[in-house]
Amino acid sequence: MVEAIIAAIAVAGSAGVVYVAAGARVVKQYERGVILRLGRLAGEVRSPGFTMIVPFVDRLRKVNIQIVTLPIPAQEGITRDNVTVRVDAVVYFKVVNAADAIIQVEDYRFAVSQMAQTSLRSIIGKSDLDDLLSNREKLNQGLELMIDSPAIGWGVQIDRVEIKDVSLPETMKRSMARQAEADRERRARIINADAELQASKKLAQAAEVMSEQPAALQLRLLQTVVAVAAEKNSTLVLPFPVELLRFLERAQSGQAPAAAQSQAQRPPETPPPMDAQQVTEDTEPPALANGSARLPEGLGIPDGFGDTDGLGIPGAFGDLEAPGRLPESREPEAPEELGEKPLD
Repeated sequence: MVEAIIAAIAVAGSAGVVYVAAGARVVKQYERGVILRLGRLAGEVRSPGFTMIVPFVDRLRKVNIQIVTLPIPAQEGITRDNVTVRVDAVVYFKVVNAADAIIQVEDYRFAVSQMAQTSLRSIIGKSDLDDLLSNREKLNQGLELMIDSPAIGWGVQIDRVEIKDVSLPETMKRSMARQAEADRERRARIINADAELQASKKLAQAAEVMSEQPAALQLRLLQTVVAVAAEKNSTLVLPFPVELLRFLERAQSGQAPAAAQSQAQRPPETPPPMDAQQVTEDTEPPALANGSARLPEGLGIPDGFGDTDGLGIPGAFGDLEAPGRLPESREPEAPEELGEKPLD
């Protein structure tokens, strides 16, 4: 009898130990436990650590409260300015109320994913293409508010939403490239025009300074020639400046009076004496074979002046007489009448 009682107590103790062991649970630090007793929410959410439940009566649901990274599939839509784009994003959220995440929604991950896709398509339709490309921070904030509004009732808090990529058609990419190129060209032209304006002002100031000192213009010209000649691959045509001509003219006008003054100060040269025979030979005109006088060499009459055989001078030249020719009153009418009569 005693043995039967001891055996029954041992069996009951063993059953109690098994029952207690079946109700033991451990909740991790990044989890929260929700107890459903006979299908109803029982008590508060269990904190991390060791906890007990009623076996076969209670059911423990563990909820992860870490931040979840949920990618949103690429959504295709038409922007407000009628451009077809594909946009994908990513959502960061976490569970702040484990009981609501279990009771209020069937699957909070799937619900957040569907809400994010719907909100993303709505944002695409309300925005312009320029906003999608350059004003993403504002779009991210608007998308976060659209997803967070219904997620609050699910015990979920949206941490942040980021638009990852915006895919454009190839035609739109080419159009945008041409637009960017035109804009850069416009800015380049404006910068060049501004540089020309500033350079013109500086050149005007330099011209004022050079007008006071003409030699500065010549120095600047020489500097330009040196800069151009450094390449050694082109022919340099150097203009002759008017200022240099004026300088040479002034130099010549200054040298002419000096030369005249030196010539005036120089003593006159005395010609060498000449013999009487040499004077007679130089001054006496040679006689022709028929006894007539002939002109010295170097005093010939050109062919175009008419009668040159008789040493006559055209009437256009007046009553000029050639050296060595007899006066008209003593000149014979025919060459044969001269004979051996010497010249006077």
